[in-house]
Amino acid sequence: MKPRSRAIAAILILALIPALILTAALPARAIEVQRVISAGGIEAWLVEDHSNPIIFLDLAFRGGAALDPAGKEGLANLVSGLIDEGAGELDSQAFQGRLAELSISLSFSSGRDTFSGEMMTLTENRETAFELLRLALTEARFDDEPVARIRSQILAGLARDSQNPKSIVGRTMSKVLFPEHAYGRPVSGTPATVPAITADDLRRFVAERFARDVMVVGVVGDIAAEELARRLDQTFLGLPKTAVPAEVAETTPDAQGGVVVIERDMPQSIVAFGHVGIARDDPDYYAAYVVNYILGGGGFSSRLYAEVREKRGLAYSVYSYLNPLERAALVMGGVATQNGRVAESLELIRAEWRRMAEAGPSETEVHDAKTYLTGSFPLRFSSSGRISGMLAGMQLHHLGIDYLERRNGLIEAVTLEDARRVAARLYDADKLTVVVIGRPDGITATRPAPPLDG
Repeated sequence: MKPRSRAIAAILILALIPALILTAALPARAIEVQRVISAGGIEAWLVEDHSNPIIFLDLAFRGGAALDPAGKEGLANLVSGLIDEGAGELDSQAFQGRLAELSISLSFSSGRDTFSGEMMTLTENRETAFELLRLALTEARFDDEPVARIRSQILAGLARDSQNPKSIVGRTMSKVLFPEHAYGRPVSGTPATVPAITADDLRRFVAERFARDVMVVGVVGDIAAEELARRLDQTFLGLPKTAVPAEVAETTPDAQGGVVVIERDMPQSIVAFGHVGIARDDPDYYAAYVVNYILGGGGFSSRLYAEVREKRGLAYSVYSYLNPLERAALVMGGVATQNGRVAESLELIRAEWRRMAEAGPSETEVHDAKTYLTGSFPLRFSSSGRISGMLAGMQLHHLGIDYLERRNGLIEAVTLEDARRVAARLYDADKLTVVVIGRPDGITATRPAPPLDG
């Protein structure tokens, strides 16, 4: 996404109706999700909320930056910054002026596996909002001036990222884990590939990737199912029925252990670590989710935090998380600490990784993790925008329209035996791949750092 702020319209709406966006944190069972199918066969999942005059829409197309052609890395990202910079008869200034004039928020972004969009509008402006969304998706102009401007902004961002330690660690880890795969390539592109992208490339991406068979839509707010069905056809029926066939190959991360060190004069080191994880549709995913919360996903209550930060004060932060991509799965983590404390911190992290695999969690840990994970779930429904995003995500991951009702039950069903079995399956301290940037004392590189802009 282009770096200029996308929050202007949202700020305007908040200024007009400061209490309207936030909704009460309701239990999942209180949220009724409707499947809406238009006359043209376009499907959306809807949560009606007529208490506030506002509509949120999230959409996503399967297929993101991982489908960028070799040598054109950054294509999907550049498209995301440009499709609302002029469409139909409206040039960039006119299009953006209409959004600002009516306090409509419209934004797009590209991840590795998806291309996403968000729309927010006051109910009274919905006609224009849906029409501008239609134009952006079906009639983007890609005029010379906005293409040059957004390209320049992206290149400036890449220049900043080239000096940002966190960005360097993240990009290096991706390239180490996926050296010959699209997941190893940068979503935003490189200083060499972004200038190589032409307006024809942008138009080809839209023509090939924006299609109804790879699209999901989630809507929350002041709109009835009957009206939404009509607007789905008005907005999306002009898209191709099917996308041009394209698929990212399944892959296994090259995570067989080893340490990469990127030397930088910094008072502290930033460290990323990880290895093969667990797929989102794996039957053991919820057990892994519980176990990861215990190990490093639970913040102050996690084992990593207790051992590394609380007991010894070795690090400023330490954590782990599951990262199930569409064509690969990872379990990842990170730590930030003084250069002289990196070696001891990593030793403790590996020890906790190994202890979890060998002994698993305790009964109390599993009980407490499940209690937190189920009890905190309603907090995710703190705004209509978050809910519409969840509706799109539920469709992307094939979780089912009743997922909000079933989710806590899936967590509660995890037994101590499940947690221990999955911990033994998931964690392997000897296969942790580690990337460090800084001047870490006592750390010897066992793998070379790959070039990031090649």
